[in-house]
Amino acid sequence: MSNEKPLNYFGLRQALLAIERGECSALDIIERCFDRIDAREAQVGAWQHRLGRDAYLQQYDQHQAFYRQSPLQGLPLGIKDIIDTAEMPTEMGSPIHRGRQPVDDASCVALLKAAGGILLGKTVTTEFAYFKPGKTANPRDLQRTPGGSSSGSAAAVADAMVPIALGSQTAASVIRPAAYCGAVGYVGSRGEFSLRGVQPLAQSLDSLGLMARRVEDIELVRALLLRQSQPLQLADARKPKRVLICPGERIGDTDPAMQTAIERVGTLLEAQGVATVLFDDEVLLKRLVEHHQVIMAYEVARNLVHESQHLDALSEPLRELIGLGLATERDLYLGSLRAAADTCTALWARYTEVDAILAPAAPGVAPLGRGKTGAPHMSRPWQAMGLPVVSLPGLVDEQALPLGIQLIGRPHSDSDLLSTARWLEGCIAERD
Repeated sequence: MSNEKPLNYFGLRQALLAIERGECSALDIIERCFDRIDAREAQVGAWQHRLGRDAYLQQYDQHQAFYRQSPLQGLPLGIKDIIDTAEMPTEMGSPIHRGRQPVDDASCVALLKAAGGILLGKTVTTEFAYFKPGKTANPRDLQRTPGGSSSGSAAAVADAMVPIALGSQTAASVIRPAAYCGAVGYVGSRGEFSLRGVQPLAQSLDSLGLMARRVEDIELVRALLLRQSQPLQLADARKPKRVLICPGERIGDTDPAMQTAIERVGTLLEAQGVATVLFDDEVLLKRLVEHHQVIMAYEVARNLVHESQHLDALSEPLRELIGLGLATERDLYLGSLRAAADTCTALWARYTEVDAILAPAAPGVAPLGRGKTGAPHMSRPWQAMGLPVVSLPGLVDEQALPLGIQLIGRPHSDSDLLSTARWLEGCIAERD
């Protein structure tokens, strides 16, 4: 028994099954999560606002009958601090909105609370989910960035403070921090989830994202967010027949360790009898990176209108982005929107028999230093096309730092993509 990890390391589904079997109680898991926060939060800095242990336990005790009958059993949730919550401020990583208190919960928060989750706290975000980092450190190496903008959500999950957390992605804000911290990250197909109460950055690109330590937990929370009738049901893992391998250099700068990691996963797939196809277009995805940047700048400049009136309170990168967006002609913006849609159609028409795309989730491991959040280009093409994406941990470099990979699926193929990701997750675990 001494080799078993503490209860706070349980995945969400694993924890719920253990509670159902009587192996532990929800309170046992909650207490261990708070023990972890007490031990690590001063170093990791994942939380912007949170309940104390006594307040959490009081809330659980007052509604114990409800939680014991609920799908999530009163287990803790982390919510990125650009997502509205009636219980806690939503400040978006900016002094402009310090103390801002929403009147109600975002739809995603309301759904998870109705399913029996308890809001433990708001996790740190970069300024308006863009580039200026907050206080969070990477739990795998405190001298490195956790990535952004869902910095606190990735760190809290990866460090076993909570089993699940919500984030958001406009460029690489879920997939990159999940990759850097060693968590599972998921971004749904464009429009998959309600964004009511999620503060917008660029409406053509914004997506809700989920962080967990296992793919099966992403599937569970997704089912709750979609109000499916049997959220605890788990489909069989889905072995793909054919996977398109996209080397990092097809998108942008890539570290040698990440190139090696993608090659290793390609070899693993082939050893499992999965056919692989090499994506050989040298310019298509790089052009999409540029189109994504145009769309994002144009829309940010028209969303952050109130904030633009407080330029002294904005970071230089965000001021520059707003200025670039204001200088962008509408025809150029519309052309980039059309290019993203046309590329998506052409890509899947070309690779009709491919079940998923394999690509780097980030250029490499998390960079040293916490003044920046790392380069986002590995996610920009897929985000521009509105595709579902899952990042998987399990691979590491020579220093044992996480090297995240991502699987990308067809539009609205989220269920199939997640079951494929769970299959690959098992293969990677078996390899180790």
